[in-house]
Amino acid sequence: MKLILPLLATVALAAPATGLAQSASSPTPAATTPLPRIETRGGRHALIVDGAPFTMLGGQVNNSSNYPAALETAWAVLDRVHANTVEVPIAWQQVEPREGQFDLSFLQTLLDQARAHDKRVVLLWFGTWKNTSYSYTPDWVKLDNRRFPRMKTRDGKDHGVLSAHGRATMEADRRAFTRVLEYLRDHDPQNTVIMVQPENETGSYRNPRDYSAAATALFNQPIPAALAKRIGKRGTWPQVFGAQADRMFNTWYVATYVDAVAAGGKAAKALPMYVNAALAGPSNVPDPDGVASGGPQQDVLDIWKVAAPHINLAAPDIYDRASENVVQYLDKYARPDNALMVPEIGNAREFHRFVYAALGRGAIGYAPFGLDDSGYYNFPLGARDLSEATLAPLALAYASFGSIMRDWARIAFERPTWGVSRPDDGSAQSTRMGGWTIEASYGEWQFGLRSWTWLKSDPPSWASDKVGGVAVAQLSDDEFLVVGDHVRVQFSGAPGTDNGIILRVEEGGFRDGRWVASRVWNGDQTDYGLNLTDRPQVLKVTMGRYR
Repeated sequence: MKLILPLLATVALAAPATGLAQSASSPTPAATTPLPRIETRGGRHALIVDGAPFTMLGGQVNNSSNYPAALETAWAVLDRVHANTVEVPIAWQQVEPREGQFDLSFLQTLLDQARAHDKRVVLLWFGTWKNTSYSYTPDWVKLDNRRFPRMKTRDGKDHGVLSAHGRATMEADRRAFTRVLEYLRDHDPQNTVIMVQPENETGSYRNPRDYSAAATALFNQPIPAALAKRIGKRGTWPQVFGAQADRMFNTWYVATYVDAVAAGGKAAKALPMYVNAALAGPSNVPDPDGVASGGPQQDVLDIWKVAAPHINLAAPDIYDRASENVVQYLDKYARPDNALMVPEIGNAREFHRFVYAALGRGAIGYAPFGLDDSGYYNFPLGARDLSEATLAPLALAYASFGSIMRDWARIAFERPTWGVSRPDDGSAQSTRMGGWTIEASYGEWQFGLRSWTWLKSDPPSWASDKVGGVAVAQLSDDEFLVVGDHVRVQFSGAPGTDNGIILRVEEGGFRDGRWVASRVWNGDQTDYGLNLTDRPQVLKVTMGRYR
């Protein structure tokens, strides 16, 4: 079989309109808009859409909702949660059912429906890998194991994953993916599609690399020079990586494969592209047999950065409900060289609090999985259903951020931000921003203090509910933007500073990039911290010091 060698040398507030031009089926041609891109400056990142920063408040449909009837069920759910973006798969099997014969009709349906419902699109390419499987490849690929070889196991058997070393597989995948991007180039001048994911959760479980003779010969060669330079080590894969060598080897070749596919698409239309990771624990070095070997997990990001220069970012798919673990994932993917994005997260009620931790870390986008009414629920990974109770926490957070989504993106690109979600134990969290301490606490009424003994009360009904959080942006030395729900936020002078007070708390929003206050909070609204509860609210807090 031919080998792929490294390719480096070669709720009350609706979300605002996304600014889409008319449908491609409209008789008047749509105007061309600036190409979306990701900008990085000083270790911060921004997704630029229509020439300005954009916060992606998204939802991903189920895996097989990439057909018109099923897709129709998504729009009402997305509207209920105030989403401005939908993530939708398009499969190699539907694009090229017969080799060389391409059918892009669903892609046009997606563009038309998204424009009609005023949503942007992140397009997910299910090609060689979908959750490590080849299930979304065409039949003519599945049935030809000689031309499109599967990985070999240690004992020489076929593994249920296509090999990253199959050049014919890569070339066929790249050809189909490029045809999709060419269609977007020719039929989406208004850039309804703002980002693309080539492949989905790459890698292989229970088989850390291809053990074919040809792959093993590569495995015993020195690691590529570019990787050796990045990590400061030289030698063969076993010499450099020891027990993790099989996995690191597979990661390199999967990444170069995906990069080749992405490069073909970008040559047609250079949209931002990202890869997503099936995770393997937030802090451990995983067992090579127990992880999706080859995927962009947090401990192999440096390999992906070298091997896949056409990929703009790697992102975590989060289905871990433990708040401590989620925070670790976010911190490991929020890097100066990697824009944070959460393209998949569980859709159960307790997951929705994490939007604050993500956007407070400068995430360019966030999208729970399974937001359609097609009748499929991936419980216990996600929700049992999409009832109002399930969706309400997400709708509340999206309504708040949606009211300022471009302003939040612009500010987070320019200024420090902080974000926390209610931890599982309900404990308070705090940080220092400049000369000020900010604390978030949970399970309190809007009025009064827990320490009061003379005025007793039961906790609020949501005191133990895993909802809520806050995101704070520092506008200047003494001014802060605050977005949150089911949280008490308190500002005070940082340790070692004197005479700090809250000067003013304004509720409002932005108009043409300028803050516009709708009312000033005072008295009961500020005496016991700033209590954000069950409605979309955005605050501007001004601090000061008296002499």
